[in-house]
Amino acid sequence: MLMQRVLTALLLLPVLLALVWFAPTPWLYAALGGIGLVMAWEWTAFMGLSAHTPLRVGYLALTALVLATVWFSPVNGPALNWALAPVALIWLLMPLRFRAYSRGGDSGPIATPVMAIAGQLMIASTLLSVAALHALPNGPIKLLFVLFLVFAADTGAYFAGRSFGRRKLAPKISPGKTIEGAIGGLLLCALWGATAGSFAFGLHAATAIATLIALSVLVAIVSIIGDLTESMLKRIVGLKDSGHILPGHGGILDRVDSIVAAAPVMLLGLRLCGLA
Repeated sequence: MLMQRVLTALLLLPVLLALVWFAPTPWLYAALGGIGLVMAWEWTAFMGLSAHTPLRVGYLALTALVLATVWFSPVNGPALNWALAPVALIWLLMPLRFRAYSRGGDSGPIATPVMAIAGQLMIASTLLSVAALHALPNGPIKLLFVLFLVFAADTGAYFAGRSFGRRKLAPKISPGKTIEGAIGGLLLCALWGATAGSFAFGLHAATAIATLIALSVLVAIVSIIGDLTESMLKRIVGLKDSGHILPGHGGILDRVDSIVAAAPVMLLGLRLCGLA
């Protein structure tokens, strides 16, 4: 299993880096659209549609239509802040849902219109945010900064949790995560924001650097929320993995759950703080 994970990562990482560094933003968005369709297919399992192939295909068609519409709409422009604000608010309020789940628990599929809309909102906001980050001046560097920020949150949490972890962060949702691990991840992200962030965004003023550090920590928190959200949903519907497309890793959603939450919040934060 470990060897599968390593080989899959070694194969996909160069492709990802090449897309971010060399592809024009429209091409990147088109490639992301393919990933978005896989995400939509996996999301239908969370909706309880695993045994209903025609409905799953229909949901894919709807996703393709939404992604194309969003790209050519005012949302991909002057209305972007207004579109991202409710998405960011949903992620920031998600811990309230964790608390409710941890107290009472839930079971059974969530095949509701609300779940279907949530999937479209999640996929479209993620892909559009990644593309918008890429379209910024020096966008590839800034996008890589964000992607590695999420990686830093996960890596810092893993090693700090293994070394110092005692108190469970969300035992009924993800028993392996600890409070100490999360703190370690946040500290590493603060360091990443202060160093790589200053370079990526060309910051020199102490106030601007401090703002980016604070935003980096906030985004790291949101990335943890994204991870916990997918873990909670998998427990609710009884899934071990969101899919099987990535050997050793599970599904696409299993790999991008943190980025799904982090990208919209980072983009909105950068725009509101004047750092975009």
